[in-house]
Amino acid sequence: MDERIKKLAYNLVNVSCRVKEGEHVLIDAGTEAKDLTLALIKEIYALKAYPHISLKDSSISRALYMDCAQNQLRAMSEIELERIKRMDAYIGISVTDNTYEMSDVPAQNMEMANKMMKEALSYRVDHTKWVILRFPNGSMAQAAKMSKEAFENYYYDVCTLDYAKMANAMKALVALMEKCDKVRIKGKGTDLAFSIKGIPAIPCAGEMNIPDGEIFTAPVKDSINGVLSYNTPNQYQGVVFDDIVFEFKDGKIINAKCNLSEKINDILNTDEGARYIGEFAIGVNPYITKPMLDTLFDEKITGSFHFTPGAAYEEAPNGNTSAIHWDLVCMQTPEYGGGEIYFDDVLIRKDGVFVLDELKALNPENLK
Repeated sequence: MDERIKKLAYNLVNVSCRVKEGEHVLIDAGTEAKDLTLALIKEIYALKAYPHISLKDSSISRALYMDCAQNQLRAMSEIELERIKRMDAYIGISVTDNTYEMSDVPAQNMEMANKMMKEALSYRVDHTKWVILRFPNGSMAQAAKMSKEAFENYYYDVCTLDYAKMANAMKALVALMEKCDKVRIKGKGTDLAFSIKGIPAIPCAGEMNIPDGEIFTAPVKDSINGVLSYNTPNQYQGVVFDDIVFEFKDGKIINAKCNLSEKINDILNTDEGARYIGEFAIGVNPYITKPMLDTLFDEKITGSFHFTPGAAYEEAPNGNTSAIHWDLVCMQTPEYGGGEIYFDDVLIRKDGVFVLDELKALNPENLK
């Protein structure tokens, strides 16, 4: 077995999920991730803990959701909730050979499924130790416009970097965010203002996502005003959205347009909370420098931030609830038009580079 897979499995079990003797761990994996699943089972047993396995395939999921019914989804949700309540930790490994596999599933079916599975998802996020990741394959290499071998080398660099060093470098930004009231973001097509006063800032350095590298909080729900133009494409429910522009008034998205304006508004009409923002986060992973239509990677891009319609996390609550949590990314590096972030009228990052001395440890040259 590839030694890199063994190292990744060790980190997922011992660092990300901090599994202890006697704990139950659910491994929710795509069928292509067989070697990693086997390595995880070995690591969990080495701790005298108990692995539980759920294997999935995107084509099977598509067939399931194409003609699903409400009572069926309710039963699935109840079963999933009962299972996750028995678990102490969760490791989710997503892998698919076709990122567009779900693109023709009826939108109302996906909306219904998201609503039904919300309770199980929320319980997993709030009450277990968890980590989610993608497993590298040809589809991901194509999205990154790389050969499979080159992408695998890149993947393991990204996923096994020195997260302890990153966690230490994040401390100054966390402290600054927790003192901040007013945030101002400027860039091409963007002039946005909001408050983060009183909402915790959470550093993410290898515990809940692999790859990792973000500090997130949430805006005060009704404080957002202005316009935000996202400049990276985003894939959601098997559909690619691009050139997204949101206009905000008192926290609510009052106007939304993109290459698929009707479809994006359907998503934002899922429920009342879908037109409010549940997360504001700053990406700092030094190895991730360009989008590849994979949210787990794209939201960590160094020099980026994401501004997320939908539910807030329990760790950084702003009162917003929704069936969706849609991480949409905006780049601020020079090749994407640049931009600035201000905290209480003080410039903290310009064109993707931190300018305050206490934050410079988060710049790419200092994290690699």
